[in-house]
Amino acid sequence: MVNNTKARALTFVVLDFETTGTVCGFPIEPWQIGIVHVCQGRVQPESQFESLIRVGDRPFNPHAPGRHAMLRQELATAPAPHELLPTLLPRIHGYPLVAHNIGTERSLLTRMAPLHQLGPWIDTLTLTRYAYPDLTSKALDDVTRMLGLTERVMQLCNRQPHDALFDAFACAVLFEFFLSLPGWENVTLSNLVKTNYHT
Repeated sequence: MVNNTKARALTFVVLDFETTGTVCGFPIEPWQIGIVHVCQGRVQPESQFESLIRVGDRPFNPHAPGRHAMLRQELATAPAPHELLPTLLPRIHGYPLVAHNIGTERSLLTRMAPLHQLGPWIDTLTLTRYAYPDLTSKALDDVTRMLGLTERVMQLCNRQPHDALFDAFACAVLFEFFLSLPGWENVTLSNLVKTNYHT
């Protein structure tokens, strides 16, 4: 899919996972996913999707952010990753995928859907480093705040950072912002993907 189509003409799937964090003796597992589309350079609120993901009787890293401690009962009965996959795949397969610091999202999706080739991937963290190298923090909530985007994110999703749907919207708004910058009107999908390897 990596081609010279202008990014503003495409539909992108922006996603975020919240995870258990690192705990010795246990794999990192997702407990929530949030998804939203950016179509022709604009966030599409009606495309939003979210789900809790079943996590068994295991510890979470005590520093793992989010409201998982309040949701342990719901997480115990949420769909397991393989049960969620038939609902998830039609929403993401065949689209360029966007996340902030793509390592986590890419590795978790690869584990959930090992037989599917997903992506290409665009990382808003590397786009931030490219476009705004002097920002004092590159964390998603800090970047959206410093670029004056928090109000728009809150209008679209009235939650808090480290909720997967909120963070998906924050990443989508940041990506929308980049695509709207002067000089970015001719940026192609290929340009965005290549940025991952040049920052």
